[in-house]
Amino acid sequence: MHVTGTVPQSAPAPQETPAAPTPAAEPAGSPGRHARRFGLPVATALVMGNIIGGGIFLLPASVAPYGTISLVAFGVLTVGAIALALVFGRLAERHPDTGGPYVYAREAFGDFAGFLAAWAYWITTWVSNAALAVAAVGYLDVLIPVGGHRWTACLAALALQWLPALANFAGTRYVGAVQLVSTVLKFAPLLLVAVGGLFFFDPDNLGPFRAGGGSAVGAVSASAAILLFSYLGVESAAVSAGEVKDARRNVGRASVIGTVGAALVYLLGTLSVFGTVAHDRLVKSTAPFSDAVNAMFGGSWGGWAVALAALVSMTGCLNGWTLLSAQTPYAAARDGLFPAAFARRRRGVPTVGVGVTVVLASLLTVYNYTSGSARVFEILVLVTTFTATVPYLLATAAQLFHLVSGRRERVNRARLVRDAVVASVAAAFSIWLVAGAGYAAVYQGVLFLFAGVLVYAVLAARRHRARTAA
Repeated sequence: MHVTGTVPQSAPAPQETPAAPTPAAEPAGSPGRHARRFGLPVATALVMGNIIGGGIFLLPASVAPYGTISLVAFGVLTVGAIALALVFGRLAERHPDTGGPYVYAREAFGDFAGFLAAWAYWITTWVSNAALAVAAVGYLDVLIPVGGHRWTACLAALALQWLPALANFAGTRYVGAVQLVSTVLKFAPLLLVAVGGLFFFDPDNLGPFRAGGGSAVGAVSASAAILLFSYLGVESAAVSAGEVKDARRNVGRASVIGTVGAALVYLLGTLSVFGTVAHDRLVKSTAPFSDAVNAMFGGSWGGWAVALAALVSMTGCLNGWTLLSAQTPYAAARDGLFPAAFARRRRGVPTVGVGVTVVLASLLTVYNYTSGSARVFEILVLVTTFTATVPYLLATAAQLFHLVSGRRERVNRARLVRDAVVASVAAAFSIWLVAGAGYAAVYQGVLFLFAGVLVYAVLAARRHRARTAA
């Protein structure tokens, strides 16, 4: 699906300082044979791969206590996620540049809003990478015993982070190849359960439509709070727009196709598990997809199969998020809103951004294992849910700003009403994400944002001093 029509390119955003020159390591117009712009298939794989991590393998058991009414929550959230994808596609038509929400927020509201979007998104990516690597160790332990010793597990988590980072250092050509292969490999077993499970579907396994004694609205909201964060990553193509071929068309297409594809896998997979595993057993399950495979074909090999699929899924997710973690700081650094080192790029990849991100994620991983407390890590993961909504809200606000401002050069008037409805739905979805993060996560997340304000103050002071000296 693609939003058709053309919108004239807007005037460039005002800058306090000139954009950083293209680094010598990557001359303009010659990115090298290791750099390659993504086509629609790879951009779509980037979106789907980043949305679908390892969480899908636990989702059916997580929402089972609410009954099959949780499928309604899936539908509601999918509408919101698609609306957000459409907004990113429309914004990318105006600004097909690397950075995504950062670019949109800065162009509409100025440097400070752009910095907040970049800062919040950067925090989201490197903390999420650390969390994903730690979670992947649990699946790796099923295949290769590594969880029995703390430092063995820690080294395994670090290896799972650094391997995708090395693929990124090798260039966008290899990032795209890894992303496409990992997406195909992880979808094979997921589709086996999602589609094959329908042939083994038993309605008696579904259990009640609304489990528990609460209201229908309460059940939908409660299950939605669990499912909300499964759609983070819808912005992936927009963030990497500078590396996407024909970004004005393909970013919107990839965002919508990837989101719809992920939603179908989520919905069909959950429905198939509901219909193949008895409800009372599913509520207590720690490996619902394994139980579904075992119920479909017998035996006990489902655990191995699902563990392997989850490991591939998480590795592909880490590969994509590692690239995204460097793209937004790269765009901000070129505008003088992040340290200049983040603007260095080789083989199409902002290598300094990748390096700094993987080092921070590694330090957080080591801290997690040395502290012996999972609670601190869980809080940080919830914080990333809040920080991810900051660029979402700013990007959606930028779209609403363009629609309401009446500036004809920025708005396709023939689609004004439709675009306004889509942007409003996307804004509601983003605010729902904030509410679902919880009070503690919002509190901690605001502290992270305030720390960014101090960083912005230092960088702004340096820019002012440079202008004064000149």
